[in-house]
Amino acid sequence: MKIQVDRVYSRAVNVLTFLKKRLMNITGMSEQWVIARIQQKGDSKCIPWNSLKDIILAHPDTKKRVDVFALSIYGLVIFLKALGHIDEAVTDLFD
Repeated sequence: MKIQVDRVYSRAVNVLTFLKKRLMNITGMSEQWVIARIQQKGDSKCIPWNSLKDIILAHPDTKKRVDVFALSIYGLVIFLKALGHIDEAVTDLFD
């Protein structure tokens, strides 16, 4: 834990584990699917937009499609960090 005068930051020991769980929860996809698509971009972990687009177009659960679409908008438009990729921090908004 890192403490500053007006802020407290806490970072998970194993970020990949938390990212996997969040993405599995949001997308409804398997752990293997998520692991295969997580990429390192700069100093953060991301998932490619194309992978999420495939879910939006083909997932049988309409709620999951809407969740992934909303995640994509936040990641690509509002919190853009790596072009064409959704940053791990965006998944915190949805989980």
